[in-house]
Amino acid sequence: MEIGRILKRLDYVLLFAVLALTAIGITLIGSATHINLVSEDRYWYVQRQSMFAVLNLIFIFFSLRFDYRLLEDVSKRLYIFNLVMLLAVMFLGHSALGAQRWIQIGPVSIQPSEFSKIIMIVALSAFINARLDDLDSFWSWLPVFGYVLVPFLLVMKQPDLGTALVFAAILLGLMIICGFKKKFFARLFGIGVVSAPLLWMVLHDYQKMRLKVFLDPGLEPQGAGYHVIQSMIAIGSGMLSGKGLFLGTQSQLNFLPENHTDFIFAVAGEEFGFIGTTIILLLYLVVIYRGLNIAMNATDDFGTLLATGIVSMFVFHVLVNVGMTAGIMPVTGVPLPFMSYGVSSLTTNLVLIGLLLNINMRQQKLTFK
Repeated sequence: MEIGRILKRLDYVLLFAVLALTAIGITLIGSATHINLVSEDRYWYVQRQSMFAVLNLIFIFFSLRFDYRLLEDVSKRLYIFNLVMLLAVMFLGHSALGAQRWIQIGPVSIQPSEFSKIIMIVALSAFINARLDDLDSFWSWLPVFGYVLVPFLLVMKQPDLGTALVFAAILLGLMIICGFKKKFFARLFGIGVVSAPLLWMVLHDYQKMRLKVFLDPGLEPQGAGYHVIQSMIAIGSGMLSGKGLFLGTQSQLNFLPENHTDFIFAVAGEEFGFIGTTIILLLYLVVIYRGLNIAMNATDDFGTLLATGIVSMFVFHVLVNVGMTAGIMPVTGVPLPFMSYGVSSLTTNLVLIGLLLNINMRQQKLTFK
């Protein structure tokens, strides 16, 4: 596809919203980290995030020349590669913050479970697409559940409950778009209730504590509940218009942990206030709306499933991250798309936006004026 046709068919509304969120994120990362580093490295996080944002945007632009439908042909190989990559983490990965999720490749530390989100969306969409005509009973969905269960368990082993739940959210979105019946959902809910005690037993102690703290943040105010308490204080102190960029006391004085990663939204709440966070949420709403529009107008089932899986992931990430910073969701370590610091996370999110743009560009609809 020629460059001129690519520029003509781009969804500029979606692209603007993503660029705006990325720019806001980089700005907030700078605010959250500049005071914590020595002078010569003061903007190390900002420079790193900006560099990978630019590299990924360049990659996305050139990837638009290739038809996304080619991914369906290699989906099985991608799925196998995903399993190998997740297994490699168990044997070659290094630990941080109590979890073994990262692999060091030269100077770059990557998180394979982040990239596995892309692969799962592609592979699961292709897997379901090949069975669309046969998914008419609850039992016909069992192979689909099993397809997700294997990488789900490998990610849980790291342990990474947040990413495992992302897989479940992607599956849920695809189930809804495929017309999964209400009585089937009721059956799944019953299975979930019965297996709840078993699920509780396999959770790690810190994960159990996070759920307890979610119900009562004051249960361990200097331990597991500290993050949530400080986050709520930061958001509340921002009030209507915020304290101003670089002026948030909770963030600048290190009261708010993980302020440039998982709790970046709390920094936005403190420094930009209710007005600023509302603008941010509206930008996410634009991304989700445009993604749904692309899913509904895709010219093939694979494109619809692919776009739905991407939107489902973004919805889950935004709801859970914003919810946990506000104290209405358990802390799960789910980053805020485009805004939380993280090379792997940013790359994953921008590549998925590239896929949405790719699907949108290949909608061959005639428009009469």
